[in-house]
Amino acid sequence: MPVRGIRGAITASANSEGAITEATEELLRELVQLNDLDPAEICFAYFTTTHDLTAEYPAYAARRLGWLDVPLLCGHDMDVKLPNPRGIRMCIRVLLLYNTPRPQSSMHFAYMRGADAIKADLESLRGTMIP
Repeated sequence: MPVRGIRGAITASANSEGAITEATEELLRELVQLNDLDPAEICFAYFTTTHDLTAEYPAYAARRLGWLDVPLLCGHDMDVKLPNPRGIRMCIRVLLLYNTPRPQSSMHFAYMRGADAIKADLESLRGTMIP
């Protein structure tokens, strides 16, 4: 069965256990709903946070949602110095790998609470990539 990638990002309201967990749960619920995901078919979830989020592991939110058999990993994003048009503060990102026969083009990403700024240049790059 093919494996598809699903991306998402959200900002947290504070560097606290509650704010990180709440934001991550909101993001994961949105990705599950948008893509009609069965958590049993998620093969891997990789979370990253910006360096200003250190109070909790985002993976803890996935465990609270019942993702007990999903391999999870957390890390920090690169510490690109701000201001940078693609950089934002207090951001949690996730990459889900999902077993599904559906095409990659049918996967829906979620960028919430201002996190869409990290992909603002994507549309302008389409069709301009060097072969």
